Parts: sequence; C-alpha cells; structure tokens
Amino acid sequence: MRHRPILAALLGAALLAGCGSSSSSSPSSTTTSTAASTTSTGGTTTAAAGSPGPETIPLEQGPELAPASTTSPGNKIDGVIECAPLEQLAYHIHIHLQVYDHGAPRSLPAAIGLLGPVYENTPYGRFYGAQKCYYWLHTHASDGIIHVESPTKRIYTLGIFFDEWRQSLSSTQVASVSGKVTAFVNGKPWTKSPRDIPLEPHFQIQLDVGRPIVPFKPISFAGSGL
Repeated sequence: MRHRPILAALLGAALLAGCGSSSSSSPSSTTTSTAASTTSTGGTTTAAAGSPGPETIPLEQGPELAPASTTSPGNKIDGVIECAPLEQLAYHIHIHLQVYDHGAPRSLPAAIGLLGPVYENTPYGRFYGAQKCYYWLHTHASDGIIHVESPTKRIYTLGIFFDEWRQSLSSTQVASVSGKVTAFVNGKPWTKSPRDIPLEPHFQIQLDVGRPIVPFKPISFAGSGL
C-alpha cells in the first residue's frame, strides 16, 4: 500500500518535530490536485474529478467543509472514541465521503482526528500523520477517505465522526453548509438521519445539501490498498 511507507516517514518526522523539524504544519487544503470546476448538464450540476492523491483516490474539489483543526482534543468522544499515540490497527477499514453544497463539491479536509498534525509532501499531495495522537476515526489526505482504526471491531457512525470533528451533522446541516440533506449510501437513498449512517468497509457516502441533487458518483478502491 502506497501510504504505509509515507506513514513510516511521518513517524520519523514526528520524532524530529521537537528538534525543530520543518515538516510539521497545521492542516492545509493545498495539494497537487487539479483546479475545482463544475459543469451543468440538463439542470444537474456535476463535479470535475480531482487528480489521484497519496492514497490513489481522487482528491476532492471545492472549499473545505470546515477546518480539520476543530477536532475535539483530550477526552473520549461520545464515550467511545479515544486518541492514542499510535494508530490502532486491530480493526482497520475505509469509507469514502463526498458532500455537495447546492450542487457544488465541498472537500473533506486532511488531518481530521490527528492532534499535532505533521505532513509529508508526496508527488500526489500532502499525506498527514500525528505527533500527539490519533483518534480512531481520522483522515490522512483530502480525498474523502475516512479511516477507522480501532483496537476492537465495532460499527461506528458518521455522527460520531462529526462529533469528534466538532462539526454539526443533521437533516439540515453538514458542517458549515445548511439546507435539506439528501443522503446516499453506496448509491441508494438513505432515509434515516445522516448521523446514523454506519461506517462499514468500503461504504461510499454522498450528502447533498440543498438542490440540485448530484447523481451518485462511485469511486474505485481497486489498486489503492485501502
């Protein structure tokens, strides 16, 4: 998997951070991705695809939903999520989340759930690790991939992820974006609260805030190692 050597490099960078390493940084949306653009066809707005990121998944386009730095520090989240010095790999799965704001793409920032974020510049954009600790739900790149890295196997929810991020998620709000929320899971409409969407292996979640509703666009995990 492409991201594992990067993680090793990040661990080395974290060790050097206390000695003034220049590789540590707060999260940033700057990557080597293509510029965001949208086109309108038949009254439906669709998003242009980004270039592949460090996890081989296309980088998401559009402004960040909210800063990654709002991640809640310190205590357990919802009584179940903790922040550990190292990644917990007993249960390790990946989910993709894409959000549209009235038809325009918004990006999920890298380094959600990483306290003391540190990044490695790669030919595919920045890949983040943590100097202080990793919450069990986090993002390494701005490609919409949520990593669940837990010491035990259990089903977490999208609501818990947003609580950890300290951002709102409801039927009328997704982080900084307001409006009626239409949710899809693996291309099928989700009729319950978006907070209840389970984070299961390779689930692909799309949240449309307001209108128009963007046709579901699956990604491919093939060859990514995720």
